Amino acid sequence: MTAGPYNDGSVFPNPVYKETVLRPLFDGAKDHHVEGFRRIDRAHLVMLHETGILSIEQARPIAQALEAIDREVDVSTLTYTGEVEDFFFLIEKELRARLGPDLAGRLHTARSRNDIDHTLFKLRLKHRIDLLLERLVRLAETLASVAERESSTLIVAYTHGQPAQPTVFGHYLAAMLETLLRDIARLEAARDIVDRSPMGAAAITTSGFPIDRDLIARLLGFSRPLQNSYGCIASIDYITSTYSAIELVFLHLGRFIQDLQFWTSFEVGQVYVPNAFVQISSIMPQKRNPVPIEHMRHLASQTVGRAQAMLTIMHNTPFTDMNDSEGESQGFGYGAFESGGRVLDLLTALVPALRINPDRVRQNIRRSCITVTELADSLVRREGLSFREAHEIAASVARAVVAIEGDIGIDGYEAFRKAFEHCTGRSTIIDKDQFAEIVSPENFVAVRDRFGGPAPGALSLAIAAYNDEISGIRTRMQNAAQREQTSARDLQSRFTALLGAQ
Repeated sequence: MTAGPYNDGSVFPNPVYKETVLRPLFDGAKDHHVEGFRRIDRAHLVMLHETGILSIEQARPIAQALEAIDREVDVSTLTYTGEVEDFFFLIEKELRARLGPDLAGRLHTARSRNDIDHTLFKLRLKHRIDLLLERLVRLAETLASVAERESSTLIVAYTHGQPAQPTVFGHYLAAMLETLLRDIARLEAARDIVDRSPMGAAAITTSGFPIDRDLIARLLGFSRPLQNSYGCIASIDYITSTYSAIELVFLHLGRFIQDLQFWTSFEVGQVYVPNAFVQISSIMPQKRNPVPIEHMRHLASQTVGRAQAMLTIMHNTPFTDMNDSEGESQGFGYGAFESGGRVLDLLTALVPALRINPDRVRQNIRRSCITVTELADSLVRREGLSFREAHEIAASVARAVVAIEGDIGIDGYEAFRKAFEHCTGRSTIIDKDQFAEIVSPENFVAVRDRFGGPAPGALSLAIAAYNDEISGIRTRMQNAAQREQTSARDLQSRFTALLGAQ
């Protein structure tokens, strides 16, 4: 399609339109979709021949011309001139130069730029999802490994920004891992939506030619064709599902990262970041700034923003083929993968390097009396009290210990004994040594040996289950990669046969 006058005498393209729309679209196609165009042309040609739509006398020279274009045209050196409208017509122009307009034009039988475009976008998006999934699974494996390593490492757990209860670092990391696995499942579900081929939908309604949509889907590495042909060019849920899943991944990781920022603060100090992940101040010699955590936080936020922007771009668009979901919007969305990938790489490197500061943890546990929940529970079990009555006694003990800035295990027994007698009118059967054991953080964790709890048995079972789930994800990813490789080999084999002797 060569530039030329329209019926109104104008010349295509207008220079401003060329520079603001056509050139960026051409450059985007050149940067992201050359291999996709190549695969679609070859797969479509094979399908046209194998369904009898094109004879071998027609298909073979087209195949040979496509091969020659790949060999002779260095796409990386191309600059947009406006001579043709877009990258698609550039390939058609090259075919026309080699084969003439009649034979060259037969490649476009039973297809449209509509189904080609969405197929291109899905091919590229699927590839990026796979790379992101690989990074997510590596992070999941890292979290599982470190959770196991830290399965007996005490930390202070916070609610509402205040010390709440003791747990172990492995239990906290397992909670983050469990969330991440749900996020991975959402991204896998999105990938399944992406993994359905639009080819054969043509402009809207398929074609009167006897096309084989299953064949071309298989040759392009898709699991199956997307059924409804209108939906193939109108349904952009493959975009919204993907970026919704990405948004949630990094929204959730951002909360974990924010905890790391809080826990590494001087005032809390329960997490130590090694020097390899620390920057010094240019003026204050004492400063150790764990700035990688800040970078992860803002990069995670950037990723959430970019993913959310993709949803906003799709909002209130018509249910049809439209540019809002195409070229430049697709390219914009890739930024979410770029920033998100940086977060995942950095977090996967940082988590194994983190260490808990046991002295600071002990100090914060002592200062905050966060084991008194177990004192209340023990009074219910050992003394037969109602939990509300036990809660009042435990609260009284906590107030007394905090008032003297004491240690509940050492300084709390006398306050406990008096509070118990005041509330119940009798003496407690719990002696001083039993009291100290009850309110110890080790006991607090150990007795919580319930499904999902932090005690060694429960946590070990949970981590084993997470590892099984990660293994299942790995297997699905490997199977998908194997299907892609098989499809690529099949396409190459059929296309090579079509080429014949040259």
